[in-house]
Amino acid sequence: MTERDDDEPGAGDGSIVTPEMIERFRQVGLRLDRAGRLWHQEREITHPRLRRAILRWLDRRESDGRPIVRMDEQRYAYIEVEDAELIVTSARWDGNRAVIAVNDGSEEELAYASLEVGPDDALYCAVRNGKLRARIATSAYYVLAERIDEREDGGFDLCAAGERFPIRRRT
Repeated sequence: MTERDDDEPGAGDGSIVTPEMIERFRQVGLRLDRAGRLWHQEREITHPRLRRAILRWLDRRESDGRPIVRMDEQRYAYIEVEDAELIVTSARWDGNRAVIAVNDGSEEELAYASLEVGPDDALYCAVRNGKLRARIATSAYYVLAERIDEREDGGFDLCAAGERFPIRRRT
């Protein structure tokens, strides 16, 4: 429990901010839809820099894996995520390594072993060192598909970085 500072409303009246109150404050009405659009209380967030900042602040709570928008260890808000936290907007081959661009403005090498196909046949991968999940957009998929081979058992492998990486089916 934390008592309010003297200059805050309610200070000196014995009010106490409880952990339950803090949890309620973290429910701010943020939502990320399947198409990667951000919403706040059913209004789309369209300002480009604000959108990018929120996407860069996306994280997961370590205690329960719940998606959050994190300012620091103490300050964060919950966000409802309909599909994946991020979208891989493009991909390119740098020799035999795939570099992906993510809709938060970052680039990283594809986490090959994390590739999986979702129930709707969309391709997904892990980003940010496995912390978040990204849906791979069609344009990026076509670049990666150049090096996807079908196995005899009907499964698929991505050939990259001198190895073959099986693409799992998410159940």
